[in-house]
Amino acid sequence: MANANVTRIGQANLAGDTRALFLKLFSGEVLTVYDANTIMKGKTRVRNIANGKSAQFPAIGRTKAAYHTPGTEIVGDLIASDEKIITIDDLLLASTFIPRIEEAMSHFEVRGEYSNRMGQALAQTYDRNLFSLAVKASRDPAGLGKGAVGQGDAVSVTLAAAPTVQQIVDAFYVAAQAFDEKNIPEEGRWAAVPPSTYWQIVTNEKLLNRFYSEARGDYSKGKLPPVAGFELVKTNNLAVNHTLATDTPDYQNKYGVDATKTVAQCFHGEALGTVKLLDLASEMEYDIRRQGTLMVSKMAVGHGVLRPEGLYEIKKA
Repeated sequence: MANANVTRIGQANLAGDTRALFLKLFSGEVLTVYDANTIMKGKTRVRNIANGKSAQFPAIGRTKAAYHTPGTEIVGDLIASDEKIITIDDLLLASTFIPRIEEAMSHFEVRGEYSNRMGQALAQTYDRNLFSLAVKASRDPAGLGKGAVGQGDAVSVTLAAAPTVQQIVDAFYVAAQAFDEKNIPEEGRWAAVPPSTYWQIVTNEKLLNRFYSEARGDYSKGKLPPVAGFELVKTNNLAVNHTLATDTPDYQNKYGVDATKTVAQCFHGEALGTVKLLDLASEMEYDIRRQGTLMVSKMAVGHGVLRPEGLYEIKKA
């Protein structure tokens, strides 16, 4: 008995893939890149301005106390004053153009996903600029990291080329001592670390041992308690070469520094400042001449060093 001649209803013109014409079912899920953690929001000083190109942050020096001798005139002591000025960078934006015909053909809601991607790009730039500025100031105690009117200078210390876990942990305690000696408040101390440093520190059993730490960590989840009073936050935006404009542009070399050797960046919340002229916002407009929608996410901010004494970099040789 001969085999039947089967009409393959999924073939195009009776040739090729037998499933080519079958309907592609849309799963309802859109696979996008994972959002990278942005951590600097709320951890530094921020000032919003309605107009202008910069903001002034006054710096007031210390004075001293003395016992008074009866009959002597009180003429007053001099108190030094200075200022820190943070200037707004140029308008930073991310944009894309979506053709109307291709948006109509798409299975998913295109604009929302693209808007999220653009906002994420700006958030990453926000974080990277602050981290690079901290590293750059820490390595320049006579310039960008120079303290004003009695403030201390920023610090950068170098460990071995391949520091051990204990050497890294010990460096945090040295940093805490340096902060204490500069009268930097214990509240608001942070330490940004790359994932490689974070997971190295997790292996230090003392930090997760209840006899050594009152704060609770979780070895099974890799959750660390504060180390020497520094709240640890891991980020992929710190130990990178900020001079490369492949992912994040540098504004007039303001944030350009190679931080690939940075093991940790300790900082206090008052060390860095941000001035916002235009906060993160998105807008879109249909262009009838080009038959598509132009989407733009933008912000106008500037970052600067306010109290360099609150910056302490730990790097490897």
